[in-house]
Amino acid sequence: MTVTNGVRRRLTAWLPTTPPPLLVGVAVAAVVVVAETVMLSTLHAVDPQSQPNAAVYVLGVVALTTVWGARLGVGVALASAVVFNLVHVPPSGLHLSLAQDVPRAVIFAIVALASGGLADLARERAVEAQQRAAEADIAAEVARQILGQDELPSGLQAGARCLATRFGLPRVSIEVGDASTVDRIAGATVLELGARERPVVRLVVPGTTPPATLDRLRDRLGPALEEIVHTAVERQELIGTLRASQQATQTLLAEQAALKRVATMVATGGPSAEVFAAVTAELHCLFPGFHTALLRYEPDRTVTAISERDKSGQLLYNQPRLPIAGENIVGTILRTHSTARIDYDTATGPIARELQARGLHRGLGVPIVVDGELWGVTLVMSYEPEPIPDAAERRLLAFTELVSTMIANTENRARLIASRVRLVTAADDARRRIERDLHDGPQQRIVALALRLRIAEDSTLDDLPAARRLVSETVRNLTEIHECMTDLARGIHPALLSQGGICPMLRTLARRSVVPVDLRLQVAGRLPERVEVAVYYVVSEALTNIVKHARASVACVTVNADARRVWLAVCDDGIGGAKPDGGTGLVGLRDRVEALGGRFGIVSPPAQGTTLSAEIPLAEPDSSAAVTVLPLVSSRG
Repeated sequence: MTVTNGVRRRLTAWLPTTPPPLLVGVAVAAVVVVAETVMLSTLHAVDPQSQPNAAVYVLGVVALTTVWGARLGVGVALASAVVFNLVHVPPSGLHLSLAQDVPRAVIFAIVALASGGLADLARERAVEAQQRAAEADIAAEVARQILGQDELPSGLQAGARCLATRFGLPRVSIEVGDASTVDRIAGATVLELGARERPVVRLVVPGTTPPATLDRLRDRLGPALEEIVHTAVERQELIGTLRASQQATQTLLAEQAALKRVATMVATGGPSAEVFAAVTAELHCLFPGFHTALLRYEPDRTVTAISERDKSGQLLYNQPRLPIAGENIVGTILRTHSTARIDYDTATGPIARELQARGLHRGLGVPIVVDGELWGVTLVMSYEPEPIPDAAERRLLAFTELVSTMIANTENRARLIASRVRLVTAADDARRRIERDLHDGPQQRIVALALRLRIAEDSTLDDLPAARRLVSETVRNLTEIHECMTDLARGIHPALLSQGGICPMLRTLARRSVVPVDLRLQVAGRLPERVEVAVYYVVSEALTNIVKHARASVACVTVNADARRVWLAVCDDGIGGAKPDGGTGLVGLRDRVEALGGRFGIVSPPAQGTTLSAEIPLAEPDSSAAVTVLPLVSSRG
């Protein structure tokens, strides 16, 4: 590159783009001709035997032609022929001859023309080399301007300003792809650069741009400019991909950190209210400036705000329970069980009016499904009229899935704690009942019998009939005590279960029931004792409830068992409306079934009877596993 630059500088010195003035050339030519004449005269004076050589004048012709062109060169050639004839061809004086001077003049002229042509060609090459060097410098500067900016639009603008400055144009625009600014440059000329398979690069210049400049921009600078712009586009795409990846990574890390904090609170046994408040707080961190809420569906077709925060992240307390009516997110999700978006400006119903009053315009809701049943809704709402971004739905879905798990764990933990309390209470109650039964029944009879025997011991036994009556009465009292103890033991653990299994015991319950019972048993062989006891108590409690509360005309008991589980259902045609959590009986049954790793459920729509179902595995439950809860089913699914 250094050698090329040196050659270019020497060519520029010898072959300037614009020759010096012609008068200067004429003066220089006169000096050169005089100097050549003097030199030949001096050589002839030194050596009179040598003849002057006209070829010396050719050197001057070539030199002058190279700088000032063929026109001055031809003139110098003719003048050199005349001067040579005048000074060096004897006799002295001007005596031109056709045979000698004309050929000499023609030769000088041909040399001048040839020298001029070569000089012009060399000058063109020098000018072209200068232009290419300048274009390379321009391309390098444009590349620095475009690639030196962080964003592609600002880089293209900087590169366009550089081109306009270097080519002396009032305005230049560089475009790529489908963007166009042609209408913003009056009378613009558009130069399309590059192949069609790549994004088109357009150079927009004023319509008054000289054709030579257009050719330079299109043919010489165009390929380099196209590569620069495509490189900038690829770099921008790469930067965009990296930024998106970094943003996605940061978002994922934030989500994971938020979920970890909430999961830690759940694992440490935090109260449900605190857990729900933590969930909305983390949602607010993921969606700053948005309104976030956790809503729970209630059995009476209303919705309750379990935790709610405004756009500043402040908790909103004592929010009213609102009915599910009109067109809104909670109603849509209740119908479809899927994600929903809504424009609150056009929504209807009490919920929509409440949110409109708070200045909310857009909403995005994701259903919270706990143990297969719709529990509630996670809501993100915007105070701006613009739609909530699509990326928010993906993030909210991922977060809500884990929120569902956390809610299930929280509720199961609460149920487990409550069931443990109930089991302890039930055990205490059972001990007190057994103590009372023993005290009021067998214990009183045994004390009475002991007193009677002591009286008999102190009295005379001469009267044999009286002695026989005493022994007979004692035997009768002992039999009654035995029967009382048997009944008491049967209340603790049914004797028929140990003797014949679950099927005979269920038949006995069906015979004793006041309400007729349709018994459908498909049980082959004996079941594990703990399972038989659980089935017995579930059916016994269910039939007792039917007799006391259902006003039913008939009941149906179905028990099916296979190698893995036993499934039972107790149905009636009574008044329905049973509340699963309304009393201790059904709650105790749920605790008993779930303690064995089973599932318990009840369906009791008003005036449509009641169906109680349970599924109990035959294998021993894993003590480390979480309790599984069968959700309550609504009246119509």
